[in-house]
Amino acid sequence: MRKQLPFLIILLISLTAHAQKKSELFAEIEQLKSEKQGLGQELAEAKREISSSKAKADALEAENISLRDANATLLTNLTSFSELSRKNSENVNKTLQALQQKERQLSGINEMIAANDSTAIVLLTKVKQILGDGANADFSEGDVIISGSLNTLFGSDTSVELSEAGLAWVSKIAEVLKANPERKPEVVGLNITGEFGLTYDQANVVAKTLTDTHQVPAEKLSVSVQDGNFKEGISIKLRPDYEAFYGTVKESVKTSQ
Repeated sequence: MRKQLPFLIILLISLTAHAQKKSELFAEIEQLKSEKQGLGQELAEAKREISSSKAKADALEAENISLRDANATLLTNLTSFSELSRKNSENVNKTLQALQQKERQLSGINEMIAANDSTAIVLLTKVKQILGDGANADFSEGDVIISGSLNTLFGSDTSVELSEAGLAWVSKIAEVLKANPERKPEVVGLNITGEFGLTYDQANVVAKTLTDTHQVPAEKLSVSVQDGNFKEGISIKLRPDYEAFYGTVKESVKTSQ
């Protein structure tokens, strides 16, 4: 019995140590399990973060593609707008140049019309000087118009023979015409009764006296009759040479182009 006691003590110590090591091993296993579980959670969290980051990266990539497309479209639109703006600017400049050209042409025409009117006003003054006091002369639309009543020129409204006063009036008219050869004279008979035949004969008598007696060129003189609108008599219209005037206007327009 005494011989077996040491062996039992050693066996007991061994069993106690083994039990302690086993307990420590279980504790270490539990700790490893806990650590494994924590690592699993961290791995799952990392996977979620990776997935979220990938989703964000995909979203950013899609947004980047969209932005690139938008930038490309914007650049194309800007290029188109720039080209359109350039063409519009060219069109505006061309329009302004055309307007300036038209303004120069209109200015030239207005100046010639004003010059013609000024000449007519000067002529009207000279006409009144030649015809004397009581001269019935006026200015209308570029024409100088000298009027005489039928009673003064013919002695009555039905006569076709010039009176002494009428012959003197025609003589002064001839003086005016010769002093202004650039004007085209027209003898106009004015009638309020509708008897234009008689009125034409009276106007023709005045014209014939001017050409036959006073040597006014017949090719420059014209005769017409018209409704006098409550006025009757003979009018001498001194008109500008419109053919020459329009020729000058055309030349002015060509020069200003």
